[in-house]
Amino acid sequence: MRYSVLDLCPITEGGDAALAFRNGADLAQHAEKWAYHRYWLAEHHNMPGIASAATSVVIAYIAGKTEGIRVGAGGVMLPNHAPLVIAEQFGTLESLYPGRIDLALGRAPGSDQATARALRRSLGNSGDTFPEDLIELLNYFRGGDQRVQAVPGSGLNVPLYLLGSSDFSARLAAELGLPFAFASHFAPDYLDIALQLYRREFKPSATLQKPYVIIGVGLYAAESDDEARRLFTSAQLQGLSLIRGRPSKLPPPVDNIHERWSRAEQAALAQRTQFAAVGSPETVGHRIEGWLEQTGADEMIAVSQIYDHASRLRSYEIGSRVFQQVNSTMR
Repeated sequence: MRYSVLDLCPITEGGDAALAFRNGADLAQHAEKWAYHRYWLAEHHNMPGIASAATSVVIAYIAGKTEGIRVGAGGVMLPNHAPLVIAEQFGTLESLYPGRIDLALGRAPGSDQATARALRRSLGNSGDTFPEDLIELLNYFRGGDQRVQAVPGSGLNVPLYLLGSSDFSARLAAELGLPFAFASHFAPDYLDIALQLYRREFKPSATLQKPYVIIGVGLYAAESDDEARRLFTSAQLQGLSLIRGRPSKLPPPVDNIHERWSRAEQAALAQRTQFAAVGSPETVGHRIEGWLEQTGADEMIAVSQIYDHASRLRSYEIGSRVFQQVNSTMR
């Protein structure tokens, strides 16, 4: 099983986007040393706590600060863009950093509907044309005798992945023979159904001969369970702000998290974070082993919304050891 990093470029209370990017570059350099396979960044808009709206620009920055780790989008929300533009952007990235760039694609807006309308104003696209847009994008990378060429992009090998939190993208990934990444780190409800469908209906393609599954997990590791639970309160508070319709920057951890929410809000957060490994190395290891047995995932991609950068680094360092131990145990 491979293990990777999903960086939401958290903007912390008291910090700004510039700090988020510097911290991201530092994390990527450490992740490379800790044998993480890839480093993905996600497209979000109108979110005060996430700095990676211009995803391809941040990918270029991170790739330029690292040497060998794969860097890419996890993901680009394709309905927000003309497929030709994405082909050119990632063709440029692949030309600059050959053999290191991934492009994972989603069909969600990456924010609220008002922001989606602002983003898509120039596209004239009000319907769900994601499958057609995906085929168009694939054709730009394949090149050939098309009248419109992606330059750069045409003929380049940019691996494509589909993201999803339901059966829609699972079915499409199976049909096209593409790898599939499920957003279990925040929307776990349909995980088992989606993976079963993807594996059952998968059709081999020129790029992928058998199903390849990535699952998203939260990683909140520390020396003790108590310390990890305290670090996790930052992510819980940020999630709480989303539930209340007031997205926020990533706040510092608190000791009194149970005083901050209603019973219904607590239940909603617990449901969303079923795939968060929170605890000591031993506790996190048990969680990772359980998920691997449950899903048979080929890869886990871990997100750590931790306020303190040093603690975030430590979480990923512990995580790397845990992933390696799990791999050794499961062989």
